[in-house]
Amino acid sequence: MKIVKVDSSNMQVYANLYQGYAAEFSRIIDDKPDANGLFEIYPKIENTVTGYLLYIDGIPAALTAIEEKAPSAFEICYFYVLPCFRKNKVGKQFITQLFVQLQGSWEIKQVAGAEHAVSFWRDVVGDYTSDNYQEDKYQDHKWGLVTRQRFEHN
Repeated sequence: MKIVKVDSSNMQVYANLYQGYAAEFSRIIDDKPDANGLFEIYPKIENTVTGYLLYIDGIPAALTAIEEKAPSAFEICYFYVLPCFRKNKVGKQFITQLFVQLQGSWEIKQVAGAEHAVSFWRDVVGDYTSDNYQEDKYQDHKWGLVTRQRFEHN
């Protein structure tokens, strides 16, 4: 398992994996591809948004985008593990390593209808924080009703 920050040398790999994520969530958020059949990466990997790729045995297996909203205050913009790698808690290990590396405070949101994502994040954050986190639902300006988990490193 190797985590790599996204830069110009691996941006195409990231863009390719993002298409799977976008297609999977398109039914929930009613997103559609462009005339070439491609989904636009949102948010883009630039400025305060950093992308990360997970490689397993040299094969790209997962991606995430994390926005640093303020110094040491992070929000997970999106997180995706290819279906063929969704075993052995690979996604949990991937994001846990980033929690440890980056520290700070965290916010994770799931759109209404993504119950599998809500379950995943409750499990991950619950284990990571020994259930010392806050969860609520609110109307997000972009995504509508979301479930949100928040926690801080002590």
